[in-house]
Amino acid sequence: MVLCQGGEGDAAPAAGGQEPEVPPDQEDGPGAVQPCPTPGVEAAGAEERRACGRCSGMSWPFCCEAPGTKKKAGCPGLGLFYTILSAFLFSLASLFLKKIEDLHSVEVSAFRCVFQMAFVLPGLIYYKTGFLGPKGKRIFLFFRGFLGSIAMVLLYYAYQVMPLADATVITFTCPVFTSLLAWIFLKEKYSLWDLLFTLFAVTGVILIARPPFLFGSRVTGIEGSYSDHLKGTIAAIASTLSAASTFVILRKVGKSVHYFLSIWYYAVIGLIGCVIALFVLNEWRLPHCGRDRVFLILIGSLGLGGQIFLTKALQIEKAGPVSIMRTMDVVFAFILQALFLNILPTWWTVGGALCVVASSCGTALRKWRHSVKKAKQREI
Repeated sequence: MVLCQGGEGDAAPAAGGQEPEVPPDQEDGPGAVQPCPTPGVEAAGAEERRACGRCSGMSWPFCCEAPGTKKKAGCPGLGLFYTILSAFLFSLASLFLKKIEDLHSVEVSAFRCVFQMAFVLPGLIYYKTGFLGPKGKRIFLFFRGFLGSIAMVLLYYAYQVMPLADATVITFTCPVFTSLLAWIFLKEKYSLWDLLFTLFAVTGVILIARPPFLFGSRVTGIEGSYSDHLKGTIAAIASTLSAASTFVILRKVGKSVHYFLSIWYYAVIGLIGCVIALFVLNEWRLPHCGRDRVFLILIGSLGLGGQIFLTKALQIEKAGPVSIMRTMDVVFAFILQALFLNILPTWWTVGGALCVVASSCGTALRKWRHSVKKAKQREI
């Protein structure tokens, strides 16, 4: 059976190759594939000859919608499972980063950028996006790459000098700061609830940092010296602000730039910046033992795997539940820190984690409800 050819554009995927798969329960909608009309055949038989995307245009006796044929139902909760798997892979990468010896965080970031480039380059060639992007968007892409690479370097430094769980918790203040920066630069709505969540996040960071002027000079439960802990806290906060700034830039750019191109800028600018910083700091050196080399490969591979599963989760699940489930990063960080680093979290850290997680979940829920409300209004 031959299908109607509506031109090359009808068969091509959406711009950027991001056309979502058609859900099993929506294949008879306006976007369903329809067969060519056959002369001399009564209209009553047209319903039986309809085609769907899974059957390559075959008529109903061979179609998945034939009477008595069961449709393939999507696996419920698969997107949330991908989110948990992504959180676990990111936490493992952070653990291996803690295990690396005698390597600066900038050098680890450089290796991570190499992995990113190796993954993204084939995608750029396949989708023919070019390497520079639209002229009007290049400045935004540059700052996205610059701020994103700074966020990565500072986060890796924080992982190295402070407890793994503490640094992970601080990074989860990113949604709160994103809302604040979007209100300042993009004029997005910022309500009293958003202000409350921001205060919760700041409270959580204070409980983790435990500055001496509030908690006294004898601060317990700190990995190493308090000065390193304070430096790590400042680096983690700066990393979070940089990451929040990249999200605001991506919102400004919108869907006019392919996401592969965004990652490409992030990797290339990050690699150039890391190489320059390593020569200035005189910190460039290869790992002296095979274990550290294996850890570097694992950090790049696990980080890339975490990004892939997180992207896959966002493709098949709503952003609100995914954002909430991503807080499993904190749970995995606490577990891995206790099992492999022999560092038990203090009650201050647990309290700070609860404040930050509550703030992050509250922000995600409000954004989710707002998007659902807007979708219903558009339907009306």
